[in-house]
Amino acid sequence: MANFSTKKYSNTNSDDVKRANAKSGLSYNEVKNLLALENLNKEQK
Repeated sequence: MANFSTKKYSNTNSDDVKRANAKSGLSYNEVKNLLALENLNKEQK
């Protein structure tokens, strides 16, 4: 079985992606949680 490094196999530098995500604002989970809270608030009205 081949042991591929994610960086080499996908040609994506995961450290660069992590840095870009950190600078971009909200994470996926943060957005998901905010949307869930927004929907709960709508349902309660």
